Amino acid sequence: KGKIVDLLTDRADAVVRFQGGHNAGHTLVCDGQKTVLHLIPSGVLRADVQCLIGNGVVLAPDALLTELHELEERGVPVRERLRLSPACPLILPYHVELDKARELRRGDAKIGTTGRGIGPAYEDKVARRGLRLGDLAQPERFRRRLEEVLEYHNFQLEHFYHVAPLDVNAVADAALAQGEELLPMMADVTALLHELRRRGAPILFEGAQGSLLDIDHGTYPFVTSSNTTAGGTATGSGVGPLYLDYVLGITKAYT
Repeated sequence: KGKIVDLLTDRADAVVRFQGGHNAGHTLVCDGQKTVLHLIPSGVLRADVQCLIGNGVVLAPDALLTELHELEERGVPVRERLRLSPACPLILPYHVELDKARELRRGDAKIGTTGRGIGPAYEDKVARRGLRLGDLAQPERFRRRLEEVLEYHNFQLEHFYHVAPLDVNAVADAALAQGEELLPMMADVTALLHELRRRGAPILFEGAQGSLLDIDHGTYPFVTSSNTTAGGTATGSGVGPLYLDYVLGITKAYT
């Protein structure tokens, strides 16, 4: 998938991630140099391509910053090219702990999660208790909401999974520090996409997993927690389905 996306970015003005998180990898080879991207859109290596992460993506601040710093060390001006939706749900340390604890408890019935907190973060989003990227712009409010959410999750971790609870101040301090780097890249991604559309600019929407991992249309329950098929493009970016001109599916001829 990464090779095809890399090829198609030559024709795009913008590349958009619309679902998933850092639980998949796209391998690119540019000028003979190999790059594996988990979260940042594949167009980031192209000088004239804008990279957007839409509201449908669950965002792990630590994973994004690690990827960003690695690219910057190679001279890629990521901060100039990348824009993040304020509506991206955050993956925080308690999501990772829950993911691992649940999979361990399933034993032989485990579903094959990557243990990176993707499922629990989407679960919080649907339950309307999730914290989002935009919340980091209001530190005191963020702390208050985190206290409520973490009290709920710590109860599960400690009393059901028998895992040590997390410290709310440590989680808050780390997230807010990461937010200082991420917030300057925050923008209304939906508005940017509609502006690009009005100009007639070609936009590439980049999926992160295969069709059979789709939460609704895949091999349930052995699936991911988002809509990986084309229908997820609209809800995960804010661009209506009428504006999606062409859908390309990719399959490997080998494993």
